[in-house]
Amino acid sequence: MTNPPTMKAPGVYIVEENAFPDAVVGVETALPAFIGYTQKAEVGGESLLGKPWLIDSLAAFQDCFGAGPGEDCLGFRLEPADAAPAGMAHDQPLAERDAAPFLLDQAPYRLTQTRGFYLLHACMRQFFLNGGGRCCVVSVGHYRDDDGIRIDKAALARGLTALEQQPDATLVVVPEAVLLPSAEDCFALQQAVLEHCGTTMKNRFAILDVREGYRQAAHCIEPFRAGIGNSDLGFGAAYYPWLHTAIVDDGELSHRCLDAASRDVLIACIKGELAAEDTSPALLAEVDKIKTLEVAPGMDAQAAAAMRQAIDGLARSLRTASPCYGQLIAELRRRVNLLPPAAALAGIYARVDADLGVWQAPANVAVAGTVAPAVKLTDAQQEDLNFAVTGKSINAIRAFQGSGTLVWGARTLDGINLDWRYINTRRTMIMLEESTRRALASYAPAPNDRNTWASIRAMLESFLTAIWKQGGLAGATPGEAFSVRVGLGETMSSQDILDGVLRVTVQVCTTRPADFIELSFAQAAPRP
Repeated sequence: MTNPPTMKAPGVYIVEENAFPDAVVGVETALPAFIGYTQKAEVGGESLLGKPWLIDSLAAFQDCFGAGPGEDCLGFRLEPADAAPAGMAHDQPLAERDAAPFLLDQAPYRLTQTRGFYLLHACMRQFFLNGGGRCCVVSVGHYRDDDGIRIDKAALARGLTALEQQPDATLVVVPEAVLLPSAEDCFALQQAVLEHCGTTMKNRFAILDVREGYRQAAHCIEPFRAGIGNSDLGFGAAYYPWLHTAIVDDGELSHRCLDAASRDVLIACIKGELAAEDTSPALLAEVDKIKTLEVAPGMDAQAAAAMRQAIDGLARSLRTASPCYGQLIAELRRRVNLLPPAAALAGIYARVDADLGVWQAPANVAVAGTVAPAVKLTDAQQEDLNFAVTGKSINAIRAFQGSGTLVWGARTLDGINLDWRYINTRRTMIMLEESTRRALASYAPAPNDRNTWASIRAMLESFLTAIWKQGGLAGATPGEAFSVRVGLGETMSSQDILDGVLRVTVQVCTTRPADFIELSFAQAAPRP
């Protein structure tokens, strides 16, 4: 009750009294934080390197952090399949992707990526395409155009530390962790992400990719389970396999993605193909422009733009005239569109939260922008992902006829823990705990007496009742769904009060997904 005003002069004095108790405001449940490399990192002339920055659209991302690697940084080497591989070492994370030959004019060639190993921009496109909205980005460095993988574990770890300054983040995604040159570095960083979520902050959830997740499960799942450790598994989930997407289209790719030597190989292939068709000398001369048309270093902006238009025009003409060129672009598109799924899942989490609530399992949902999973899984193979002796469950992404590509699992990495087995259970508890923690902060200096206890109980019961009405808690009545206890003899002793300790105990019955649906059929005897 508000204290009455001091009345010294005759007149009317108004006293306003609060008619309603304090309220708990539910925190945002799907504010993903992405850590990785970008083309630039600035806004208004201020550097954003190493700083968490909030955006709400792909356009905002590109304004602050630039575009994808593209032809200015993306590099591939084209070489005959019988030549000694000159690209990545066999222990590199994308070596198996580039190992299989493909055909140009009926001859086998190998296409090996040499530079531009950056995924964040493409993954941000995945995120927004799948329903993502407001998110946080931490840029840890700019693209480099020299050969080899330039993803640095220490830089990504510094981005994770910087994220401690963003208290509202609820999901953490590091797409380029799977590109770290060594598996040990990848797993160490993913362990650090889990520790950040479950031990350091305790209020966010990690979405992890499986290193080399485009390969068969026998090659990548057990190394992931062995390398991920055993700590904070209930604060993260992993998804397998990677996805063949449609994020990058043909218009964004051309022969500019090849180095000079590879362009010579391509010119020879196209000329051989066109010569067999008795093509005009003029068209053959156009093919030579693959080598001569180039954006030169130091070229002014206007001249560079005109040169890019000329190169794009040549690429369009060659796609029409040369099946060989079209096959190369199709193979380039297949390579750069093979992406890990975590960013798409962050968008799905955001979409499901907005439509149904954080207590709804983010499963049986289509993955937008996806052509097919990189590996086709069967029911038997998914059993091995869902259940393991170590309890480290991996969620499957599967293609179903007539339904498209669906997320077909909703388990945390802590698959044998009955408390934290399901993603929606952990994320619901994070939301409840963080919302309650922030609401109770205003009671820190309040008297530890019955009036305070009654206010806290009323506030929490009102909040939890609202969650129960929305379907976030299980139970036929609020009494079955939750209980709030606070007070002397209930949660505190006299010594607690003397020590200035106020204890509140909240029990909730969270909803759990129907992982397995069993139908029982029996024949009934016909009636006479």
